Amino acid sequence: MNEDIRIHSWPCSYYLDTSKQWVSGRLSLTPVAIKFTADKTGELLVNFHLSSVSEIKKESSNLIFSSLTILEKSTKHWFSSLQPNRNVVFNILEHFWREQLLSSQGAGAEAAALQSTKGKELTGLLTGSQKRLEDTAKVLHYQGEQFDNIMRGLNKIEGDMDVADRLLTELESPSWWPFSSKLWKAPLEAKPKETATVSDSKNQEGIIIRIPVIITHRTDSNVKPGKLTLFASGLEISDCNSQVIHRFESKDVDDIRVHTPYEISVRQRFIGKPDTSYRLLSAKMPEAIPILEMQFSKKIQFLEDALGFVGARKSPQVDLGTSVWQAATGLLGGVVQPGSPVGGREGTDNDQVQLQKQERISQEEAKELKQILKKLKGLALETEAELERQDEALDSITTSVDRATLNIDKQNRRIKKLT
Repeated sequence: MNEDIRIHSWPCSYYLDTSKQWVSGRLSLTPVAIKFTADKTGELLVNFHLSSVSEIKKESSNLIFSSLTILEKSTKHWFSSLQPNRNVVFNILEHFWREQLLSSQGAGAEAAALQSTKGKELTGLLTGSQKRLEDTAKVLHYQGEQFDNIMRGLNKIEGDMDVADRLLTELESPSWWPFSSKLWKAPLEAKPKETATVSDSKNQEGIIIRIPVIITHRTDSNVKPGKLTLFASGLEISDCNSQVIHRFESKDVDDIRVHTPYEISVRQRFIGKPDTSYRLLSAKMPEAIPILEMQFSKKIQFLEDALGFVGARKSPQVDLGTSVWQAATGLLGGVVQPGSPVGGREGTDNDQVQLQKQERISQEEAKELKQILKKLKGLALETEAELERQDEALDSITTSVDRATLNIDKQNRRIKKLT
């Protein structure tokens, strides 16, 4: 889908072995290939698949300084005068090369894709939908815990308001009133028991997804490899040794920009000092962007080069909607009742011809699809129940806040009378 997207390009020189000279141009990286285009002629001098690369090295010699070599099958390609510098280009190329080798879309991916059946395509589609729903359930579960913490906090506030009410009552009473010691002691003894419950369940959250990334801090020209970890409460950037570089809580993130399907920037604004900004590049970023979009829907912005990715991801072939369920149930119906048409009881001659040509799915694939659909149904019911619970919690929180506001107004009026 995204094979023609240019992830990055760098000005450099390429050693053309046929003419024994250096040619200035641009080195370009796409998700699956490396290309070099000459500046003067516009000719594509280099174009090979990442899976055919066997080695990427930083080299130098008496005649060539600060060069980058790429061994493609039996051919060694030399690149020099790389901008902004050789280390940046090396880190990015090596990252995408290694991820390409580790992914299932390696050397024989294209041939395997041609042989994939409708059943495999549908299984992959529903598996992706299942993962998306599981990620949504994790986020909702964390939000539910936050609501519970809010309710505990509001209950503590109500207890404190009762204490304040008793104290104000004593202050308003005459000096000869005989019950002052009881009013001071009774509520204060109950305080230590409540504070422990709030701190018990702090930060008990799981990881939604973790991907390798190339990190650029602010506008620095240097990049370094690391990891991006997404939690329900925010995101964390760490280095290769799992040492945390920076953690953004959800409330700290001011905007996320999606430059391409493989590159994003995260920023937190400050007044009077520089913003905290990180630019993250990863071959696995298309897996993380849907989760970021779900968590930061009002803060995420897709730039021009990423709009095509959004359109493709939200198309009927990828979106979990009515079409997916209809396609799944229709294909499963065709397996269970091979003799009957998928779309209805009777059809025209053209429909019957198309159905005869349509590719059937195997019994094993049908069984796997049924299991996935069963899991999806269970996850959907759990998500719906959690949403209903959170709606009730929101109503309770709203009622408690209104009640606390009224109590605060009353106590303010009483304090004004006392002063």
